Parts: sequence; structure tokens; C-alpha cells
Amino acid sequence: MIRVLVADDHFLVREGLKMTIAAMQDVEVVAEATNGGEVLAAIKTCNAHVLLLDMSMPGLSGVDLVRRVKSEWPGLPILVLSMYGETQLAAKVLQSGASGYVTKGKGREILLSAIRKVASGHRYIDPDLAEKILFDVRMPTASVQEQLTHRESQILRMLQAGKSVTQIANELSVSPKTVSTHKIRAMQKLHCQNNVELLKYAPEAAVEACF
Repeated sequence: MIRVLVADDHFLVREGLKMTIAAMQDVEVVAEATNGGEVLAAIKTCNAHVLLLDMSMPGLSGVDLVRRVKSEWPGLPILVLSMYGETQLAAKVLQSGASGYVTKGKGREILLSAIRKVASGHRYIDPDLAEKILFDVRMPTASVQEQLTHRESQILRMLQAGKSVTQIANELSVSPKTVSTHKIRAMQKLHCQNNVELLKYAPEAAVEACF
């Protein structure tokens, strides 16, 4: 029997996943979690064979949570569920240690196949995403210079220098809301989920975008 820990902060999503898994004879849900802290606590006690993990939860989440889990429990397969069908995000999650990546809304059979596959020690990626990733590998990707506008790169450099949104707004003679909007757009383009990831990316991304 494959023991699954379901981690998602939305009650209805968890209930739907439990109903789907309940229809299987070889898989069972042994624990639930609604945030990163609960995930770490549950792993210690539930003896799960697979962590079914939502990408966006309160607190520690996403790539950071995947890395934390793999650092403490390297043998626990992680199957990531995400609303985002972006190839770069999927690749980043898999590189961080996840065993599989499936977008939400996929059919029941795809999810169950993914659970079984990662539980057996293999990797799994959403078939549609796999095709996109293969296509992306064959096609040259846009450089950071092409992704970021001049203003976005300028704000990234200032954030990396330790300036606050208010300070940046004063220096650029714009509103704090405008600065925040550019920051959010840069995060989306660079596939950063939080400020830590953005600031790690900022030095190389912002410098490249200036030339």
C-alpha cells in the first residue's frame, strides 16, 4: 500500500484529492498538511511513501520547501501539484529534488499514474509539459535582457542594493505602487516565488538587462 501525505492549504482541494485516492486499492492518504510547518511535522510521524505537495502554501513553500524536505528526508519522493504549467518552473522544481510535477486539473488517471511512478523510484512529469520542455530545449530561449524592461532591471538593482520600495519610489519619482508592480512583473518573468529568490537572481539578471 502506497502511503500518501497530502499537502494543500485549500480544504476542497484536499477533499477532492482524498476522494480520488480513496478509489484506489493500492494507495491511501495517511496524513494532511496545510502549510510548510505542518508538512515537516507530519513527515516525522506518518511514515509516508509519497509527499503530494501543492506549490503555493502559507509559510515555507514551493522550491524552498522541496529543498528542505529533500535535505532532511532524501528518500521521500515529492510529487508537486501546481496551477502553473510553465516549463521553467517545472524544471526548477525537479532540479530542486522533486520526483514529479503535475498541473492541477489533470485527469484522475494521470494523477494516480504519477503517484505510483514516483513511489516506485521513478520520475514523472505532466505529458503536456514534457512536450513543451522538449520543444523549449530545441528552441533558443529569450535572454534576460529580452525578458526585463529597463525599469524592471533598474528596480531589481536597487532592491539588490538593499533599498526599500519607498526609497526606490522617491528616487525614481514614482509611487510605491508603481515600484511594486514592476517588482511583481519581474518576479513573474524570472519565475521567482519570493523576495529571497528574486534578490538571488537580481545581480546577474539586472546587470545583463542593462546592456
